Amino acid sequence: MRHADHVGLLAPGIRADEGGTWADLGAGAGAFTLALADLIGPHGLIHAIDRDRGALAELRASAVSSIPMAEIRTQVGDFTQRLELHDLDGVVMANSLHFVEEKLPVLARVRRYLKSGGRLLLVEYDSDKGNPWVPYPMSFGTWQRVAEDAGFSAPMRLASVPSRFLDRMYSALSLAP
Repeated sequence: MRHADHVGLLAPGIRADEGGTWADLGAGAGAFTLALADLIGPHGLIHAIDRDRGALAELRASAVSSIPMAEIRTQVGDFTQRLELHDLDGVVMANSLHFVEEKLPVLARVRRYLKSGGRLLLVEYDSDKGNPWVPYPMSFGTWQRVAEDAGFSAPMRLASVPSRFLDRMYSALSLAP
């Protein structure tokens, strides 16, 4: 996927240049972090968290832009464990939740990181059958049930793009109570 695809998946869930404090959980080398940074604009802050120190170094190196964008702070950490995050305006989980088999405990933590009305933007493969590289994907239908079980609002499907892995990817928005 290209940067425009990443932006296109997130953009319907974000008001342009809204700023705020966000987290990208499972940021990796930052493809979606950079899309988020472009979207929330120069008055925003993103906590990019991943277990892979090398991937976060790649993100820091690629975060140089002539376009004013949000501040990005990288942190080595495991989003399946408790993190020191609170009162977030939003969380992006793009290509990360499909590595977690037991999603509800992780999502309960994520919900607590968000302020009331905070947004969870999920990007996931639209499939319920995994493979060695994407072990636990969730179709949008499954995400509808899981999100509500985890205490989020009913998800709204935002966008989708074709994928060479598992056919399609979708993005969805859910709100914290």
